[in-house]
Amino acid sequence: MNKQKSKLYAARLQNVLSYIEHNLDEELTVDQLCSIANFSKFHFHRQFANYIGITVARYVLLLRLKQASYRIAFEESVKIIDIALNAGFETPESFTRAFKNAVGKSPSAFRNNPDWEAWHKVFDFRLPERNYEVKVDITNFENTLIAVKEHLGPVEKLNNTVGQFIAWRKATGLSPKNSSKTFGIAYDNPDTTEPSQFRFDIAGEVKSDVPENTHGIVMKTIPGGRCAVVRHLGSHNRLGESIYPLYREWLPNSGEELRDFPLYFQYLNLLPDIAEADLVTDIYLPLK
Repeated sequence: MNKQKSKLYAARLQNVLSYIEHNLDEELTVDQLCSIANFSKFHFHRQFANYIGITVARYVLLLRLKQASYRIAFEESVKIIDIALNAGFETPESFTRAFKNAVGKSPSAFRNNPDWEAWHKVFDFRLPERNYEVKVDITNFENTLIAVKEHLGPVEKLNNTVGQFIAWRKATGLSPKNSSKTFGIAYDNPDTTEPSQFRFDIAGEVKSDVPENTHGIVMKTIPGGRCAVVRHLGSHNRLGESIYPLYREWLPNSGEELRDFPLYFQYLNLLPDIAEADLVTDIYLPLK
């Protein structure tokens, strides 16, 4: 397959992936998806499996289970039976069976002790890279006091740290999710950093000092100053599609110089409140 045709197929399949991601709560038929991809059923199944590595039915199932797993882990007050029905399963038994077959644990066992490292392997899809045009704005970010849970270790275990930060947030009320900004500070690139050395901060805006605590939360500040900012739409797993053009294309041609502070994210909405496809994240690159 020549390069131009390969890009065309990738674009058509990306349209299908986007449609699936935004319509997980609806019935998704092969006829619908073939029409979006502009493939016959025969070619659609072959092309989808070739690009993604699994069948379309398996992909849809895994996305629904992935969305449900966030709710299981981070919304302890929501009953698993309700999560199962909201995920489109007719019975809790069918949901439990599908979840255990995919993740290796029952939903209740995953809630009690999520194995995020194994979880990542299940949901590590081979996705075609989007042609993502980034729009870069320059803004002045205000000095912001934050409460931080530091992460050191494989990116696959980052959700463990997220869970600990959420637990502190709920227990203390010092950085309310709905009224305080939420940040991530990326000290390292997971693509080029030894997994054991990967550092990342999960943080929430606070208005006053954070007292000593058993959750391991510390105080830091995001310094004010000029920043390049890009808005990323969709999964956090695909943030690189917005970050790399910022570094590789915009920065060398901008005449700007970087400030001595790492790239950071402001999460304008959060899982599991919304679908992964509807996430909105602002990416800040500090400038002199």
